[in-house]
Amino acid sequence: MNKKFFLLLTVMLVFSMTLAACGGTPAPEGDQPQAPAEEQVGAYQVPAPVEGKFNVGFVYVGPHDDGGWTQSHDVGRMWAEENMEGVHTAYVENVAEGVDSENVTRALARKGFDMVITTSFGFMDGTMAVADEFPDKSFIHVSGYKSNDTNFGNLMGAMEDIKYLAGMLAGSRAKLDGNPHIGYMATFPIPEELRLGNAFGIGVQKTCPECKIDVRFINTWHDPILEQEAAKSLFDSGVQVVMTGADTPAPATSAPEGKWGITYDYSGNCTDPKCLTSMYFHWGPIYKELIEQARAGEYKGGSYYYEADTGGLGLYGFMEGEELMPGLKDLPEEDLQLVRETLAKFLSGEMTRFDIFKGPIKDNKGNTVLEEGEVLRQVDLDCFESADSPCAGGVGMYWWFENISAELP
Repeated sequence: MNKKFFLLLTVMLVFSMTLAACGGTPAPEGDQPQAPAEEQVGAYQVPAPVEGKFNVGFVYVGPHDDGGWTQSHDVGRMWAEENMEGVHTAYVENVAEGVDSENVTRALARKGFDMVITTSFGFMDGTMAVADEFPDKSFIHVSGYKSNDTNFGNLMGAMEDIKYLAGMLAGSRAKLDGNPHIGYMATFPIPEELRLGNAFGIGVQKTCPECKIDVRFINTWHDPILEQEAAKSLFDSGVQVVMTGADTPAPATSAPEGKWGITYDYSGNCTDPKCLTSMYFHWGPIYKELIEQARAGEYKGGSYYYEADTGGLGLYGFMEGEELMPGLKDLPEEDLQLVRETLAKFLSGEMTRFDIFKGPIKDNKGNTVLEEGEVLRQVDLDCFESADSPCAGGVGMYWWFENISAELP
């Protein structure tokens, strides 16, 4: 073959390949350029919606399989998608609170997701800002307290119901073991963590009036190493049972023989024999209801704080099809019956979170928080009392129940 001809042929082939790689070849008539499947936003890969479906994007603070808070949301996301026609869901995980979460939320809305659900307390302000920018889309923030009456709502379950019951079990176990010392591994010093700790403490007092509770703040939602260290620290200090507000099963896996842990958020994380129970969410039916509202154009934002009678909360070992863990089986029958009867009242709607926070209640400084018959308002559960707070003139949640020996943060 002539060398010049061979060289010309080679150049033409390379040129045609370059055009194809650069998109130089025109698309067939009628075809539209497709959006990339994912978009890089900072350190995060943001997925694309699916054409022809109602698209719901989730923003997670931890990994989707963390064994706790985020996994419970992911199981709920999948349950909702599987039980709804024409709905597509996707998620972005390990998103930092603050600016990162706002940017990811905005990217999901911009790419065409019809609804965005953000699932950590520190995502609240960013979600609100993006909701203002996209009034034609629906936004839900989980665990906060801010909302509007159009397209931005906050969502939380009354986990104080379940932590109150778990407190009864922890008190019963500690009393039976002859060690009236219990630990609470808390995340951040926010009203949510104080109200859940206080509900737990009120439950402990029902079965172990002499029990005292110590607290360790770890200032993280998900850190397997730090959670292990904090749980061990509490056990080393002499406590008999550790309850957590964080993600991993560390209280159970770190417990020495003869001591016990209570896990949180996800029904599948109470597998260690030293786990007494898990206080868990079932988000699927809740998400299905809210997605249906948004798809029908009936979602109005506001606050949705659901109770146990929705089916969205559970106490492991006491729900249908579950068996008691080893550490519960030898508890006094009257204590187990108290838990069963109280749970039944929550599940039927006969009792709510406001029945837990009903006076008389004293704090650990000897002050009367609520007089006989007085009850907290929702706004008191959501915030710290101060002159410029939404709960000004109320009680707020900047106090520890009388059997909690820790100082306020």
